[in-house]
Amino acid sequence: MHLKTLTIKGFKSFASSTTLRLEPGITAVVGPNGSGKSNVVDALTWVMGEQGAKNLRGGSMADVIFAGAGSRPALGRAEVSLTIDNTDGALPIDYTEVTISRTLFRGGGSEYRINGSPCRLLDVQELLSDTGLGRQMHVIVGQGQLDAVLSATPEDRRGFIEEAAGVLKHRKRKERALRKLESMAADLARVADLTQELRRQLGPLARQAAIARRARSIQVEVRDATARLLADDVVQAQSLLEAGDEDKEALARRRSAVEEAERVARARLSELAAIETTSAQRLARAGGIWEELTAAAQSLGALADVAGERIRLLASAPAPSHGTDPEELERRAEAAAREEAELADTLEAARTALSDATRVRTDAETAEKAADQELSAAQRRVSDRRETIARAGGRVASARSRHEASLAALEQARSALRAAEAREDSARAALAEAGGEVEPVEVAAGGARDAVVPAQVPAEAGAAADAAVRAAAVHDEAARHLAQAREAVAAATDARREAASDRATWTARRDTLAMSLRGQDGTAALLQAGIDGLLGPLAEHLSVERGWENAVAALLGTLAEAGLAADVEAALAGLEHARSQDIGAVRLVLADDPSLTAEADTDEEAGAAPVDGALAARDLVGPAQPGRLERVLDRLLKDSWVVEDLEAARTLRSELPDAIVATRGGDVLAPGWVAGAGRGASSVLELTAAHEEADTEAAAAAQAETEADAALEEARRQEDAARQALSEALSALRQADAEAARAAEVMARLTSAAHAAAEETGRARRVLERAEAESVQRTAELAAATAALAEVEDGVGDTRDGDGAGGAGGSGAAGASGKGSPDSLERALEVARREREAAADTARQARAAETDARLALRTAEERERSSRGRADSLRAAARRERDQRAAAERAQQRRSAQLAVATHVRDQARAAAEAARLSVQQAADERAAIETERAQALAATNEVREEIDRLTKELGSLTDAAHREEVARAEQRMRLEALAERAMNELGLELDPLVEEYGPHMLVPELIEDAEAAADSGSDSAAVQETAQVSAGGSGHLGRPYVRSEQEKRLAKASRDLARLGKVNPLALEEHAALEQRHQFLAEQLADLKRSRDDLLSIVEEIDARVQEVFAQAYEDTARQFASVFDRLFPGGEGRLVLTDPDDMLTTGIEIEARPAGKKVKRLSLLSGGERSLAAVALLVAIFKARPSPFYVMDEVEAALDDTNLGRLLEIFTELRRSSQLIIITHQKRTMEVADALYGITMRDGVTKAVSQRLAQPDRGTAVTPDV
Repeated sequence: MHLKTLTIKGFKSFASSTTLRLEPGITAVVGPNGSGKSNVVDALTWVMGEQGAKNLRGGSMADVIFAGAGSRPALGRAEVSLTIDNTDGALPIDYTEVTISRTLFRGGGSEYRINGSPCRLLDVQELLSDTGLGRQMHVIVGQGQLDAVLSATPEDRRGFIEEAAGVLKHRKRKERALRKLESMAADLARVADLTQELRRQLGPLARQAAIARRARSIQVEVRDATARLLADDVVQAQSLLEAGDEDKEALARRRSAVEEAERVARARLSELAAIETTSAQRLARAGGIWEELTAAAQSLGALADVAGERIRLLASAPAPSHGTDPEELERRAEAAAREEAELADTLEAARTALSDATRVRTDAETAEKAADQELSAAQRRVSDRRETIARAGGRVASARSRHEASLAALEQARSALRAAEAREDSARAALAEAGGEVEPVEVAAGGARDAVVPAQVPAEAGAAADAAVRAAAVHDEAARHLAQAREAVAAATDARREAASDRATWTARRDTLAMSLRGQDGTAALLQAGIDGLLGPLAEHLSVERGWENAVAALLGTLAEAGLAADVEAALAGLEHARSQDIGAVRLVLADDPSLTAEADTDEEAGAAPVDGALAARDLVGPAQPGRLERVLDRLLKDSWVVEDLEAARTLRSELPDAIVATRGGDVLAPGWVAGAGRGASSVLELTAAHEEADTEAAAAAQAETEADAALEEARRQEDAARQALSEALSALRQADAEAARAAEVMARLTSAAHAAAEETGRARRVLERAEAESVQRTAELAAATAALAEVEDGVGDTRDGDGAGGAGGSGAAGASGKGSPDSLERALEVARREREAAADTARQARAAETDARLALRTAEERERSSRGRADSLRAAARRERDQRAAAERAQQRRSAQLAVATHVRDQARAAAEAARLSVQQAADERAAIETERAQALAATNEVREEIDRLTKELGSLTDAAHREEVARAEQRMRLEALAERAMNELGLELDPLVEEYGPHMLVPELIEDAEAAADSGSDSAAVQETAQVSAGGSGHLGRPYVRSEQEKRLAKASRDLARLGKVNPLALEEHAALEQRHQFLAEQLADLKRSRDDLLSIVEEIDARVQEVFAQAYEDTARQFASVFDRLFPGGEGRLVLTDPDDMLTTGIEIEARPAGKKVKRLSLLSGGERSLAAVALLVAIFKARPSPFYVMDEVEAALDDTNLGRLLEIFTELRRSSQLIIITHQKRTMEVADALYGITMRDGVTKAVSQRLAQPDRGTAVTPDV
């Protein structure tokens, strides 16, 4: 695999279509600075997918398009095509040639193609990744990139090796997996939220469905239990009416006896009360005395305790401690003064010894330096003699080599001139046939110079180019219109989605509120019966000021949920219908009541609000249709006020005792009663207002959705039109480009061929002239070098003969002049070496003696410094000790006086406290006696009172029993009548059939299972009741005996269950089934997402394992190659690669350690510029060798190298040529010599052109010049 052709058109300075035909081996691209050589490298980088404008030496990606120069206008697009020979199948595609194209339009559009088929950037990157090409582009080494390689982070260096090893595609696969995981996380969270939201909705809806099912069975339970309890009540009432009266005389006798016992007990209670009063007075006086004595005893005891604590503290004071005797400290001070004087004498002697040792060391070092100079002079004389002979021999060898090379170059130049002249004639003939012409080559006085006039371009080519520019402008405009249309479609889609969401939200709220407004009592059923004069719910005909709905509903009470009747007749008709249909209690308000008119007219106008913030309820409520309900509202809301909170309501009630006050939250304060609103409860008026608002908003949202649908349809139509226009403009642009390219290609190819042939002929003549002159010069240089070598060798022989004749006496002259014999020079060198070693030993001993003297001086100075001031410190310590002993003696005298005073106070306080304790005991005994006497009186009083209470209760019971007996029979008769009316109203049965069918003598059948089964099957209420009756009549033998407590519990439980059910949603079953089905679908989707997430995580783990394995192998091979290449580029040096974190092969970076021969540093920043460049090249070449790539591009990588290092680098390039294709941008002549082909890059009027030259190598045959 190798690069075959590179076609550049409109890219940077390549205005015209330029094709570079590349072959295996080394291709050198040469040319003056600024001619556009590096643009060839940028074109290769760009076509292989580079996305960074800075990496292409630009500010934005549009900078790669030809911006115009001279008379050439700016182009509308840049296009680069790269053809790769894939004969060996290195690329994973079934083609022997693969062409990758990239096009960028000035309007911002771009496209990639593989073999003419549109593709993505990802497709190009994956196609090249297996060959070691990637976004790091380590195979393309641009200007200044060598230093960037060295200064790169360890992680960046790892990227070079990963790219060469083909890890990039695995990294990209992992990145895609991680991106999918990120996007999937959002989807997973969204689906989880939806599932959770549906689960929250399922709960209430499931409860509503269960309520609907449960309500059917509970109604059967309520009816059956109610009938049996009513029948039992009837039987009991009848039994009580048949019983006789109680014996009234027994009650009267018992009542007289109780009254006499009560009178005796009350007299005894008066006597005990007088005794208790006297005892209480005596007990109060005794308690006061006891409290005073107790306080005095406690004060004296506390005083004794304080005095005792003071005595203990004074007795336990520590004895004063004394330090060292002051006399002893004085004696130590005198001894320290004597020692200080002795150390001063020792210090002066040490300084004298150091001065003598320093003088001896200076003399020895002077002698050592003179011996070193003598030894160096002898070594230079011997080295100069050897170097003179070696230089002369080297000059002869170099001159001979250059002479032979000049003869070969002369012959090669003559052959090249003959071939160039033949090609020039052929090109001129072809151009003449096409209608163009090329001026002949002119030769100036200063040397040969080519002046080629381009071929004349036909007018058709210019017209085609203008058409292409116009087509590009039309295409850019169409692309802009399409982008605007897409933005409009996106905006319209968002608007339509928001409108649909609003419509669904408000519609659902309206329907929910409508269901909530459906009454569950008889009023709702009556209003649905279609009776004339019934106008609907009262709430729908009222207009309440916003925010006060709960307060007004609380004032209206149950009438807030009442119906509205046109007049009294309509209301009475409704009541008769309700009674006949047994639909329960109903409430109706009259819209027109003549009896209210006269009374309402006499009402006085309400005055101003007595409390700030209070509002008359009538001012907040009005009829929905003016002229109606005015008088009714006046009567219903008479003396009614509304306030913000309970505090304001309390204040208003204090001002208006007869007023009815409601708060904004629904609490009511009225004369004789109050009512509180439930938490979170909404009144029917508030629900009605919310329903009207939701209905209005739903209609507006539906209209907005319709308008959004129309806008979306229009935007899509405009998008389709813009897309069609863009397609037509793109087709026209491609056709215009193709015509312009065909028109210009023919003439450009012929003109370039003729131009190149003429220039090649001129260059061949100049090369031949330079070769002839160089051959003559090299011949003269060889003769001169040979003569110089002979003279040097003769001079050495003469000197050697003279030394033999002179004997030993000539050695001194040879040493002085430098021209003695080699033996005499060696002997003088040995004598100087021995003298230098003796002087060095003497200097070493003198330095050691000086060091010992300096150490002795430092020791003496330290001892003298430490002893200085010690005598003064000891004398000051003696003075401080004497002062401390005097102060301790004075403190001891003060503590003795305080101890005597504290002892006297403690003894007196203890004696007084003992006397006080005796008095307290006497007072306590007297108080206890009085308390015992008073407790006995209280006990007797309590017994008498309990007896009076018992007698009073018994008397009241007897009186109540007599009264009850008088009214019992009347109550039983009234109760029996009420039971008959209740049985008829609730069950539709007379008393006799009720007792016959549901009496206590009847067995209670098992109704629950049958009724619940009927309810679960979806039967209506009538069917359920029928099932219950059939079960009761036909399966009585399966029942159980009647127990009233069981039936009461059964009815209470069923009533509570029915009350807890509240409003029943008849559609709950169907809604629950649909919502449960959607929840199951989302749960399955959630499980699929979690499985996909687990699959992606396993893919990431597999990729990590593969990357770790491939990178580890690639690193080992690269490290081994780097050590080898570094040793070749730096003979005697050492270089190696080091992992920053060997334990983590997935993220570890790579550090470079480089140590050239003769240096100890390993840091790259301390190397010279050439060494840094060579070290960077060593790393890249190591990567090239460890993981070869089909080709490498290097832009002036050898610019900073000297001739020796350049030769070493070229040897490595020659080795790389065997396995890879090399494209080198260079100014070095030696690099051009190893190249297999040359491309010359020139620039005229800001436009770059290329001329190729294939060089003849010993193993490649004759030279051939391909087309430009």
